[in-house]
Amino acid sequence: MTEFAWHGYTVEVDEPATRAWYAQAGGWSCTCGHCRNFLALAKERRLPEELLNILDGLGIPPEKATYVCELYHDESWQEKGLLYQLCWRVAGKITGRPAGADDGPTWGPRVEFPWGGLELGHETFPVENEFPAPHFDLGCDMFLPWVLDEPIDGPEEERK
Repeated sequence: MTEFAWHGYTVEVDEPATRAWYAQAGGWSCTCGHCRNFLALAKERRLPEELLNILDGLGIPPEKATYVCELYHDESWQEKGLLYQLCWRVAGKITGRPAGADDGPTWGPRVEFPWGGLELGHETFPVENEFPAPHFDLGCDMFLPWVLDEPIDGPEEERK
């Protein structure tokens, strides 16, 4: 296990297991516009530097998130972006958490950034192909721009 310190969290990561799992894993497979928008940004590495540094250090391609969800967009989405919730699973364990209120029984405190927040914890959703145990999830939420050359709500015929 390799020890890492990320923004107040300390973890022990099984790097070979994490790298091996992501090497064989497919990318996020949802084909809705919101997920394709995230994938376009991830493949172009247009995610926050703090997040990319962690993922790069673990050999995790950003586009291979284990959970992607566009939570909502309101009338000002063109200025601030779309709010996404994202996760990447990591083989290993959390050994320390920053001070602050935990976000429920399985998640540590949220670390705030200008782009959103980051937290480590344990999600219950399954991932394709069984993930090595023990493991934890690197979760974040952030506003991302719409970059696809199509309407945000899908083609006109789909909205009828």
